Amino acid sequence: MQLGQWTSNILEHSIKKLAGLNKPFKYIVTCIIMQKNGAGLHTAASCYWDNSTDGSRTVRWENKTLYCICTVFGVAC
Repeated sequence: MQLGQWTSNILEHSIKKLAGLNKPFKYIVTCIIMQKNGAGLHTAASCYWDNSTDGSRTVRWENKTLYCICTVFGVAC
């Protein structure tokens, strides 16, 4: 399986599970998979939202050769 397919599968699975929660949120999911080769990675995201109802969560997974970083943004409807 190619790296692009991995990210697509992770995103599709994540959105499906989040939608299945039946919560009053719209979800945005990002996924970055990168090789561990000593290179740096800098990312940024900016949102205008209500801190009392909206939020985000980032999860990092790694093994000996890869990093996978996924972020979910939940915005109340």
